[in-house]
Amino acid sequence: MARGVFDPNFEDLPGLIPVFPLAGVLLLPQGKLPLNIFERRYLAMVRDALLAPTRLIGMIQPTGLADGPNGPELFPVGIAGRIISFGESEDGRYQIVLDGLIRFRVRDEVDLKDGYRRIMPNFLPYKDDLDIYGTVRDPSHTRIDRGRILAGLKRYFGAKHVEANWEAIGQLDDRALVTTLAMSCPFEPTDKQALLESADIASCGHTLAALLEMGAGSAEAGFGDTPPPPTRH
Repeated sequence: MARGVFDPNFEDLPGLIPVFPLAGVLLLPQGKLPLNIFERRYLAMVRDALLAPTRLIGMIQPTGLADGPNGPELFPVGIAGRIISFGESEDGRYQIVLDGLIRFRVRDEVDLKDGYRRIMPNFLPYKDDLDIYGTVRDPSHTRIDRGRILAGLKRYFGAKHVEANWEAIGQLDDRALVTTLAMSCPFEPTDKQALLESADIASCGHTLAALLEMGAGSAEAGFGDTPPPPTRH
């Protein structure tokens, strides 16, 4: 069963999806990602995605290591997000919101269409994303360590001189806490990829806590701040 009344079932997932390569931007299952689209090729990508029954766009990061025939080399794992909100601006931009649906492994890449990239995804390794990513697979030994995450976050924000609404953060449930922080904190692209490839939300929480602690330690040692995420296209 899918998570929501408008979400596709696993059997309805397409064999070909457009992908939006964007370094340093993370979408997780059940997360919400707003995007401001203005490049011609990505305007075409959104247009075509809206015409498809599932309205999916694959978010994926370039590795930064090499280039292929269609552009920068991509990490092998990305995530398909479904367009759940759409708007147009008078200056020719789209504003969309993607809902993280299911991760995928890149099976193959096909030719460009109107300048944007498309891949053949393998969703099977992540079929559980549709049902149980938001839960802990084995509560006996993979609970989310909320105390460690919050302690790491306070140290991380303190080291980087970031003000926070701690009351609002404290009201987030475990899944929302991990998803929100993992997506919003300005970690390095490789760290974002590690968060994406975590087995489930509990594993993601463990990785998040470690990244917060390491980031705070680096800032306290005077190694500088983590660079901000890139501008979205």
